[in-house]
Amino acid sequence: MSLPVPTSSPSAPLIRVRGLHQYFGQNHVLRGVDLDVQSGETLCLLGTSGGGKSVLVKHMVGLMQPHSGTVEIAGVDISRMSERQLAPVRKKVGIMFQNGALFDSMSVAGNIAFPLIEDGVKDEEEIERRVCESLDIVRLPGQQDKMPSDLSGGMKKRVALARAIIDRPECVCYDEPHAGLDPITADTIDKLIKQLQRDFNMTNIVITHELRSVFRIADRIVFMKDGQVYWQGTPSEMKASTDPIITDFLNGTDGKDGDWDHS
Repeated sequence: MSLPVPTSSPSAPLIRVRGLHQYFGQNHVLRGVDLDVQSGETLCLLGTSGGGKSVLVKHMVGLMQPHSGTVEIAGVDISRMSERQLAPVRKKVGIMFQNGALFDSMSVAGNIAFPLIEDGVKDEEEIERRVCESLDIVRLPGQQDKMPSDLSGGMKKRVALARAIIDRPECVCYDEPHAGLDPITADTIDKLIKQLQRDFNMTNIVITHELRSVFRIADRIVFMKDGQVYWQGTPSEMKASTDPIITDFLNGTDGKDGDWDHS
């Protein structure tokens, strides 16, 4: 039976999560998460360690199936799909892993082209063109022949981003994109996230602990605690919040965050 190919609607959320529960043994990691991600927004996921942020995102890209509840991408429920069924859906949502997850034995071009080759694209000229386009977008032109061992940490993350966008997904999920980066390189990543949103109307879901980056890039912030969505709102609303859990988090007394610009 053929499955519907996801197509986003201006009025419906791109990603819709309802009643999501997940267990690891006796550990109840997600406890009935409800969340909508709107097309074209940059959503930042914050929360204390173990709050369920990474597990939630893994469900959004089909890397995990829930114990119960649903995840819809552009109106299509992916919660119980097989790997084969997920293939067209995953073209809608890319992911940039925290460490880049590059293949050490492949060149930059090979790493970026990997999703195309997996999809059966055989035209070498097309592959080369699309790799070059992705490298231009992440501001690494001409780096095709380098190996991952030749790259800095920031360059590896940009190559990973180029791979994530090679199929022009509607959404990219970022798992701690600023981890291990100096402030200048982290700022470059932030600019790329906003550029993708501006130039391609790309939806961004960003897990991060860097509050300075959050307040630069987020349209909306979701704060997770104990496997649930505890709070959500705009950056301005978060700064103005009097909720003690939010203020403790921002002040660094409930997590490792806290150094942010009040301007």
